[in-house]
Formats: sequence, C-alpha cells, structure tokens
Amino acid sequence: MNEELMAIQKNNTWQLTDLPKGHKAIDVKWVYKIKVKTNGEIDRYKARLVAKGFEQREGYDYEEIFSPVAQMETMRLIIALATQRQWIIHQMDVKYVFLN
Repeated sequence: MNEELMAIQKNNTWQLTDLPKGHKAIDVKWVYKIKVKTNGEIDRYKARLVAKGFEQREGYDYEEIFSPVAQMETMRLIIALATQRQWIIHQMDVKYVFLN
C-alpha cells in the first residue's frame, strides 16, 4: 500500500480541491491481490487504490471518457506489418501506467 501511495504522490496524480456545491467526492477502495509463482509459492502482495467510478453520472460528474486500450485487431495488424517489413518488436510492462 505504501508503494502505491508513494507512486500516486510522486506522479502528482491527485490534487486536493474544494468540491463544488451539490457534488460529493468519489469514494475509493483498496483492491488486494496475491501474486503466486508457478510452484504455488507466494511471490508478492499487490495493493491498488481504485476510484469507484460507477458512482459517477454522465453529464453531471463527467462529460466524456477515454480508455487507451489496444484492440486485438490493431495488435495483429502491427505484428503483420512488422513481420512484412522486418521490424523488431519490443514488449514491455509498465508499472503505474494508469497514473501517467
């Protein structure tokens, strides 16, 4: 939990402000997960602080949403192009990508 909070603070993810009249703050909750190795041994414990976005109302709390998720068709196209043009493909996992 401390690692998650430090990352949120380091990236200036949130900014404390006064709420407009008639609005309430969106609640958050901690989501915990135990990462297990292939042999069943515990690898590490993960904690994520998530906003309860389902409490928002369209047109009142937000106007539009955007979720940058790659579609499978897009990935297939990129791999096909890379194969055809002999490009090198690199894959990486980015920790805290949602904060950026």
